[in-house]
Amino acid sequence: MTRLAATVVLLRDGVHGLEVLMIERPHRGWFAGAWVFPGGKVDPDDRPEFLRPPRGVSDAPAVDARAGEAGVYAPDRAGDTLVDTRQFAADDALEEAAARRAAVREVREETALAVDPASLVVTARWEPPADAVPRFRTWFYLAESPHDEIALAEAEAIAYRWLTPAAALDQHADGRLLLVQPTWVTLHRLREHDTVAEALAAARVAQFRDHSTRHTPDDTVMLWRPDVAFDDASLLHADGPRHRLDISRLPWVYTCTE
Repeated sequence: MTRLAATVVLLRDGVHGLEVLMIERPHRGWFAGAWVFPGGKVDPDDRPEFLRPPRGVSDAPAVDARAGEAGVYAPDRAGDTLVDTRQFAADDALEEAAARRAAVREVREETALAVDPASLVVTARWEPPADAVPRFRTWFYLAESPHDEIALAEAEAIAYRWLTPAAALDQHADGRLLLVQPTWVTLHRLREHDTVAEALAAARVAQFRDHSTRHTPDDTVMLWRPDVAFDDASLLHADGPRHRLDISRLPWVYTCTE
């Protein structure tokens, strides 16, 4: 079963340029020891009331007639926020509204930072390969970090660091930092920005990226549309568009020709 999740890439301007907040997961359970952005799964209460399933029913999102409106009204615990979801199809708009609310809640629970839901800039949705366990379809957001003190929830994170995207990738390349693929690609894309304002401005005008992941039979190359090998891994070395991440060795190599 695919579960919904949300994560927030919190940004700040540091001495050496743009920095992102990374937290280390406990060395047990899912993503053991990985350095990730704050976030977690969407709970039933994160969904607008008309989207919540009856008790005992699958938590897959349902489509409501109101999805065709300009926005989905997704109440936040601290108040009400009207999110403009016109860039998404009806069912995706409802899913995004729930993910946005979960993103704010998870950041608060894991780091004690209170993020304004209206400040979140949605950038991508990542879905793992069909054989992945667990399977989380995760919405990614960017936001400027509040200037409050970070207090980690010990059950969720055991350490945190503010790192430039380049520094995080360098530490992964020499084996000092464990990253998962969506985190790595997000950091790779953020390397081109020097400030929070620049990164958020670029994200607001960039095309939303929906990443449905496949991989080669030996699990060494992750593939996303429109890669020439996405539908047929035997075409891995054929001429054509590339959108892939080679994880066969460190450092990982990302190629995107779209």
